[in-house]
Amino acid sequence: MRVLITGGAGYVGSMLYSVIRKMSDLAEVVILDTWLYRPGFDDDLLSDISRITTGSLILGDIRDEKAFRDAVKGCDAVVHLACISNDPSFDLDPDLGKSVNLDCLPGILRISKEEGVKHFIYASSSSVYGARPPHVDLVTEEASLDPLTDYSLYKMQGEELVMGARGFGFATTIIRPATVCGIAPRQRLDLVHNIFARNAAEKNCVKVFGGGQYRPGIHIRDMCRLYAEVVNSGIDNMGKVDGKIWNAGWENKTVQEIALEARDIVRETTGEQTHIERVSSTDDRSYRVSSIKLTKEFGFYPKYSVRCGMVEVARWVKSGEAFYKDLDNPIYHNVKMVGEHGVGI
Repeated sequence: MRVLITGGAGYVGSMLYSVIRKMSDLAEVVILDTWLYRPGFDDDLLSDISRITTGSLILGDIRDEKAFRDAVKGCDAVVHLACISNDPSFDLDPDLGKSVNLDCLPGILRISKEEGVKHFIYASSSSVYGARPPHVDLVTEEASLDPLTDYSLYKMQGEELVMGARGFGFATTIIRPATVCGIAPRQRLDLVHNIFARNAAEKNCVKVFGGGQYRPGIHIRDMCRLYAEVVNSGIDNMGKVDGKIWNAGWENKTVQEIALEARDIVRETTGEQTHIERVSSTDDRSYRVSSIKLTKEFGFYPKYSVRCGMVEVARWVKSGEAFYKDLDNPIYHNVKMVGEHGVGI
C-alpha cells in the first residue's frame, strides 16, 4: 500500500507517517509538504527529515498540480492534512488561506481520481460548529454547521467538495478533529493546551482570555492513530469508512479548566506555583463535541488523555530538549511562521 500525506511535515503529519508505518508494515508513506515549518530548504534540512521517516519526501505545494500529481502517482490513499491552520494564521492573508484551504481542492480531488486513488481522507475541523451555548447538548455530526470564521467556513465548504467527489472506486472519509495537544517531531506551542502547559512550566503564569469557552481536546497520538486506522480499514473494509463524517474529541473543557489543569500539573511535578491571569476576550468560539458516533461505528476509543499531552509539553519545556531553545521561535508557532515567511510557489 502507498499512502500520501499532504502536510506531512506539520504538527500532526510529522507524527502520522511513523504511526502508519508501525501499524501497516507494508505501507510506503509519501510526504508532500512545502517544509514551511523547518528553517530553510537545504540539504541539511532534507537529511534531517530523511532520518525520521521512511518513504518519499517531496518538497512541493499542494496548489501546484504537477507537484501533487507527481506525489500522488501510484498511491492508494490520501490523508489530506495540508492547510493554513488555525484562525490567526488564516487571517494574516485571507486570499492565501482560501487558495490553500479551498481553491486547490477540486484539482486535488480530480487528480486523485485520475491517478487511481481509492480512499481520500479529509482533515476538517470541529470549529465548523461555531458557537454553542454551554447548556446545549454535546454537538453530534448531525448538527447544523455554523462556522464563525473564514477558516472554518472553508473547512465546511471543503467537506462539501470532498463528499461531492465521492463515487464508485473513490471512497471519502471526513474527520473533524478537536484541538490537538502533546509532543510531535514538528512541535506546536500555539494551541490552547500546549500554550497553557508551556507558559505554566516556563513562566509560572497562564493568561486566560475569557475562560468560559469550551474547547474539545484530543491527544496527538490518538489523532494519528485514528487516521492510520481509517487508512488501514480502507484496505480490508472500505464500506466501514466510505462516506463517513466523524468528530474526534473526547474531553470537553473550558479554557479556564484547561488553565487550572496546567497549573496543577506544574505544581504536582515541580512544586512551583503558577499564577492565572484572566483578561476579557472577544473570542466567541465555544463548542462541546460528541465522538460517540466514531466509537459506535468505527470502534475507536482514545488511549491518551489531554492531561497526558499537557504533561508531555510541560516536561519537554522543563527538560530543555527543544531543538530551538527559544520557545518563541516561529518554528513552534504557525501564525509567526506564516507572517514572517508566507507560503508561495
